[in-house]
Amino acid sequence: MSPRAVVIVGAGMAGMRLADEIRRRDPDGERVSVTVLGAEPGPAYNRVLLSGVLAGTMSAASVTLYPPGWAEDHHIDLREGVEARAIDTAARTVTTECGTEIPFDALVLATGAEPRIPPTEGLSGEDGTPARGVVAFRTLADCLRISAGARPGVPITVIGGGLLGLEAARSLAVRGCAVTVVHPVGHLMERQLDTEAGAVLAKTLTRHGVRFRIGRTAARYLPGDGLKLDDGSHVPAELVVVAAGVRARTGLAEAAGLPVAGGVVVDDTLRTAHPAVYAIGDVARHPGATPGLVEPAWEQADVLAGLLTGTDPQARYRGTTVVTRLKARGVDLTAMGETTTDPDDEIDEALRLSDPARGRYAKLVLRDDRVRAAIMLGLPDAAASAAYYYTNDVPVPEDRLAVLLGRALPPAAPAQDPAALADTATVCRCNHVTKAQLTAAWRTGAADAADLSARTRAGTGCGTCVPLLRGIAGWLAGREREAS
Repeated sequence: MSPRAVVIVGAGMAGMRLADEIRRRDPDGERVSVTVLGAEPGPAYNRVLLSGVLAGTMSAASVTLYPPGWAEDHHIDLREGVEARAIDTAARTVTTECGTEIPFDALVLATGAEPRIPPTEGLSGEDGTPARGVVAFRTLADCLRISAGARPGVPITVIGGGLLGLEAARSLAVRGCAVTVVHPVGHLMERQLDTEAGAVLAKTLTRHGVRFRIGRTAARYLPGDGLKLDDGSHVPAELVVVAAGVRARTGLAEAAGLPVAGGVVVDDTLRTAHPAVYAIGDVARHPGATPGLVEPAWEQADVLAGLLTGTDPQARYRGTTVVTRLKARGVDLTAMGETTTDPDDEIDEALRLSDPARGRYAKLVLRDDRVRAAIMLGLPDAAASAAYYYTNDVPVPEDRLAVLLGRALPPAAPAQDPAALADTATVCRCNHVTKAQLTAAWRTGAADAADLSARTRAGTGCGTCVPLLRGIAGWLAGREREAS
């Protein structure tokens, strides 16, 4: 019996993770053959870490997800730089830009999203491509283009004060650029933060060399000169970096007649309206997924791999509990849940602490003794505590203030001492790796943090768990020496 032919359109973080998950369940390709089409040239990379490349603290090579030859070694037909142009759902074929038809039994759309360029005069050409001196911050190629123009003292304007825009702005400030962020909303990161937290964050980033024009919209772009804002003021810019949101790449799906609503609509099996076509990652729309974050995509890949290989036919994607972290040097910000509350709400219990002079702000929203939302800026211990109670949905202690200040770290929260960390504690949230899994990997031959990462994927997502991962590796090595 020939293996089931699975074609994945998209070789980014979602598509390649799916291919990896399939091969973890079907190492020799006996159940499923895998073909991956990637429009971008070059190997897959970790988009989450691009701010480090932009800051100059990481190399482009260091964010590569898989080593050369990995796909071939794992019986995956990876076609880099090959774009899919059409889907024939009746014939069950994908046609590439070269005219090659690839048959499939199951097709997975993992085409991701593309940056949205605001309708500002002069910002883009008639064909929609960015004008000279304008770069959208989305891909590794974009990152390298921005880096090439990021010389010390050069005025650069970032359009967008969301998560990605602020990471880009802080990275450019690290390189000595004169950075200004133009954000049309009244406070930064409005999707994750309340007004007060946004103000404290702006003050903190200002200390780190980032200027802000909040509540202002770019009205016109003059190449080589800068931006004219809606209030008539001028912001100089030799380079404009756009981080003003994205839109799902749904062209293939729409042309194939699949339902689209801000993304390709999928059910809990990640299936579209066609029984042989699925979608995951930023291109998919599921009510339980937050677009633009990698964790939902990787959870979806895990579920779909179980379904496509038949190893877990009951697998379902029910949504992802998201914890958002801003990756900006010198700024520790974590947000989770719906943080906007009504002061007269008798159901939710909200606690706040604001210390703008020291760049600290904390907000904890409780319901039925459980964390329903939180914002933690400049309080890493409190962030660890809140994230534990939020993701595990367990009751918080009676002393609410201790939780708010990070003085009531639960037994399973990430701790500085690996020995004190419970086996059930989640070390890597992106990949759901626990201390027990790391210990098991060590017992089966892992020799250092790199080995632990390779065997479990811990540390390959946002990177915030890497220090703890190294600490656990050192602790395991010490225990091994003591035992011998």
